[in-house]
Amino acid sequence: MHHSSAAVSGELTKPPPSTAPLQPLLDLITNVLSLLLLSSLTVRSFIGKWQILRSKLFSLHSSLSSLSESPHWSENPLLHTLLPSLLSNLQRLHSLSHQCSSASFSGGKLLMQSDLDIASSSLSTHISDLDLLLRSGVLHQNAIVLSLPASTSDKDDIAFFIRDLFTRLQIGGADFKKKSLESLLQLLTDSEKSARIVAKEGNVGYLVTLLDLHHHPLIREHALAAVSLLTSSSVDSRKTVYEEGGLGPLLRLLETGSPPLKTRAAVAIEAITADPETAWAISAYGGVTVLIEACRSGSIEVQEHTAGAISNIAAVDDIRTMLAEEGAVPVLLPFLISGSTSLQEKSANFISLLSSSGEYFRDLIVRERGLQILIHLIQNSSNPDTIEHALLALTQLSAIDSIARVLSSSTGFIIQLGEFVKHGNVILQQISSSLLSKLTISDGNKRAISDCLPSLLKLMESTKPAGLQEAATEAAKSLLTVRSNRKELIRDEKSVIRLVQMLDPRNETMVAKELPVIIVAAILSGGNNAARTKLMSLGADRHLQSLEEMEVSGAKKTLQRLAAGNRLKSIFTRAWKDH
Repeated sequence: MHHSSAAVSGELTKPPPSTAPLQPLLDLITNVLSLLLLSSLTVRSFIGKWQILRSKLFSLHSSLSSLSESPHWSENPLLHTLLPSLLSNLQRLHSLSHQCSSASFSGGKLLMQSDLDIASSSLSTHISDLDLLLRSGVLHQNAIVLSLPASTSDKDDIAFFIRDLFTRLQIGGADFKKKSLESLLQLLTDSEKSARIVAKEGNVGYLVTLLDLHHHPLIREHALAAVSLLTSSSVDSRKTVYEEGGLGPLLRLLETGSPPLKTRAAVAIEAITADPETAWAISAYGGVTVLIEACRSGSIEVQEHTAGAISNIAAVDDIRTMLAEEGAVPVLLPFLISGSTSLQEKSANFISLLSSSGEYFRDLIVRERGLQILIHLIQNSSNPDTIEHALLALTQLSAIDSIARVLSSSTGFIIQLGEFVKHGNVILQQISSSLLSKLTISDGNKRAISDCLPSLLKLMESTKPAGLQEAATEAAKSLLTVRSNRKELIRDEKSVIRLVQMLDPRNETMVAKELPVIIVAAILSGGNNAARTKLMSLGADRHLQSLEEMEVSGAKKTLQRLAAGNRLKSIFTRAWKDH
């Protein structure tokens, strides 16, 4: 049954409906219905409307027959509200049938048409409510109010409880709705698996309708809390909320709701937009502007979740452009300095996505002081994910020549990259290595991070993620252009042993043998005899000879450089004969 806001507001303070026996009431309804079916045959005015009504009356008769045959129908509390309302409507229809019994109707025709339409609509609602009760199976359950299933309950028990709960939610008045929503919230909070069952067995579409502004605030608040939990609990339930039209009402609540409603709406919107196939729909509802404004002026919680939603929808090309045009960049960039940990991460992800999307977006970020903000972020954040997004953004910005020069000359930034190579997770190590290899770094800055060379050589042995070995090799090669760095590395016994082991054809960890060859060549580029001696003593010559025979790129030239000089040539010859 449907209620106006005022009616619903009143119902929340009403006493519970009468618990008088229902059988006499059903008998009375059946009698009035029989009389009405007979009188509908004798009407002489508005015959077309009465034909439609008569069809509905027959459907009602069938539903009431099924109701009376259900073993526990009289114990269901919903009928204490539904049946009196139905009786009132039938009595009103019976009165109207008498007024229409004359062919020359003398009353107001427009008023009669309106009365018949209202009665017909109410009749449809009653039939729908009865059918819902019958289909749910709750009339075969002898418990007046089903108890909340335990988290260990099986799927069938939870499904039955959900069907009963949604029946009460849809048919019952405001008090039933409130109690049903409270039970739903408890179920979703206590049992993770319940969200999928609610999506399948419950009427999520009806739950979404309760988000409309004309519903009582308490009911709307509970409904929104349930929708928010559904979107956050599972992919299936999140998809169901979206497919049942939940995104539009959620955006309206984010825009116009009270602070608590805005927070829950933001949580749900972030969850829904996590699916790429639904993220695009934000623009169809005019949601881009709503999200940016909520992110600009909302509470910290609202900002966190709307920033997440903005980051999600930024994956869609067309929406990315809209976000830029609507001013998302100047709204989110400051969060990289002043925002919470979560807000920083989501904002950094958004900036990273934008920076990878073309020159227009990169220029926009730079104009808003994005370079300085990103450098500040990586030097002050302790969140690896946030740093990852910031480094990826800086990598993209370095495609601009002027930005690349600034980054290359920033000693603090270069030292920070070296720290990530030594102590960061593998993703940060890869991104930092890649940046070090691409930037034109001064010799002074290269000397400042010489202590990360052992870490770079160690990364060369890592087969995952793809591209890490190459990035580490290129970064190490760049640092080895400085003489003091070459000397420092060759004094590191462990690193030199690791390098020679990578040359060994039998070592399958290093599949691309040309990479350690590049590093040996870089070490030998300055003609350091101590380096030659150390490498020869560890067997680098033998491995290079094998790699030359395998036609590994650079092996022949590097072997020749290693064997340069008469004394080393003789050593090489003896060693080769011994081999």
